[in-house]
Amino acid sequence: MPFPPVAQALQQPNGLLAVGGDLSPQRLLTAYRRGIFPWFSPGDPVLWWSPDPRMVLFPSEFRISHSLRKTLRRHAYELRTDTAFEQVMRACAAPRDREGGGTWIAEEMIAAYCELHRLGHAHSVEVWRDDQLAGGLYGVALGAMFYGESMFSRKPDGSKIALAHLAAQWQRWYENGLIDCQMHTPHLASLGAREVPRTEFVARVQELINCNSANDFNFDPDLFR
Repeated sequence: MPFPPVAQALQQPNGLLAVGGDLSPQRLLTAYRRGIFPWFSPGDPVLWWSPDPRMVLFPSEFRISHSLRKTLRRHAYELRTDTAFEQVMRACAAPRDREGGGTWIAEEMIAAYCELHRLGHAHSVEVWRDDQLAGGLYGVALGAMFYGESMFSRKPDGSKIALAHLAAQWQRWYENGLIDCQMHTPHLASLGAREVPRTEFVARVQELINCNSANDFNFDPDLFR
C-alpha cells in the first residue's frame, strides 16, 4: 500500500505517519524518496516517521572542534568505506548502557539494510585503528542525499571522525548535498546539524535524489591533509 502524504503525520508522537508493512528494498527506497524512515522497537510493527521539523546537516556547516581537527590531522586511524557494513550495523545495534541498554536495530532491520547495501544503496563509513573497528556510521545514499541511520564509537571521537569524512566528501561531490539526521539530539546539534521545516526538507529531497550519484562510494584520501 502507498504511504500517506507526509503532511498527515501525527504531531504527537511527532512524525508518526504509518504502521505496518515490510522492509523490502522497494518499500524502503520509496520511503526515503518521500522523506520517510522506519523506526521501531524489536517485536513491534514497523513504524514509519516523517517528523516536523527535521534534523539535517548541511555538509559545509559541520563543526570541527580544535581537538577533533588535531585528531583528523594526525591520521592515527584508517578510513574505509563499505568494507564491513554488517559489522557497523551490529556495532550500532549493541546495547549502550548510558542510554538504557536497549536497541531499535533488530535483526530484521539488519537483514533489510544489508540487502540495500548489496544493491548499492546503503553504505558504511568506517574508522579503523590497529585493524580494529573504532567507530563508524551507516545510511542510505540516493543522489545527493545521504540519510544517516546510526553511528557508534568504540574509541574517542570514532563516530565524529566518520561523520567529518562523510561531510567533507559530500561537500566535494555535491554542491548542494544534504545529510539527513532525522531527529534532534544535543550531540548532533553540537556538530552543526540543525532543524528545518518538513516542507523544506521534502522539497530538498525531491531535488537532490535526482542528482547524479558518485560512481562509487570511495572517499578521497586527501580530505584532511
